[in-house]
Amino acid sequence: MRRKLAAGNWKMNGTREDLAQIDAMLQAHGACRCDLLICPPATLVQAACDRARGSTLMIGGQDCHDQPQGAHTGDISADMLADAGARAVILGHSERRQNHGERNETVRAKTAQAWQAGLMAVVCVGETEADRDAANTLDIVGGQLAGSIPDAATGANLVVAYEPVWAIGTGRVASLDQIGEVHDFIRGRLERRFGTGVGRSVRLLYGGSVKPDNAAQIFGVSNVDGALVGGASLTARDFSPIVAALDAST
Repeated sequence: MRRKLAAGNWKMNGTREDLAQIDAMLQAHGACRCDLLICPPATLVQAACDRARGSTLMIGGQDCHDQPQGAHTGDISADMLADAGARAVILGHSERRQNHGERNETVRAKTAQAWQAGLMAVVCVGETEADRDAANTLDIVGGQLAGSIPDAATGANLVVAYEPVWAIGTGRVASLDQIGEVHDFIRGRLERRFGTGVGRSVRLLYGGSVKPDNAAQIFGVSNVDGALVGGASLTARDFSPIVAALDAST
């Protein structure tokens, strides 16, 4: 059985005072049956790891470079994240692909670096509104899967997050049928490429305006193993009901 995962992406939000939200999550979900991951901005990773030490809460980064070191001003390597205590990293998020021009090849190289550093990679895939309207969703997602994931994937080092770009931060949510179609498709592609054992062991998250009031329905969809949550993960008040809904679905 795949262990469910609730992951929070704080994006470019948070200062040291917001670490109190991690304390609140630890207090509320110390006995949670699902895995928890919070990815704060890079400035808070080490402090967050110190806060979460000895607990089941994982701390991760939001990106890493595709090289282990070098003259890359302002960038962070996977080894640096691991050294700070991180256990995972989000890669290929649509905001990185759109705002920084990241291609599948770059995401693939970053994922390889993450694995080399011992980090779990949360690789994001998803279509734009234009892709959806043109009925190209599965072609786009299939291409991102093939191009963004290296060959050495396992259920321990890889999580795939499906985030339809048109549903991120817009308040729009893909229908349950749309979510199920894409998640079933991703599962099939992973099984075909990596074999049934590995393909079935990789956790698939849904991301795209997941809220406390829709989480339970989303978690009931085929092959949805949890969520990658943006704005609703910034406070324990908003994130905790989502975690509770996932915990109840286990």
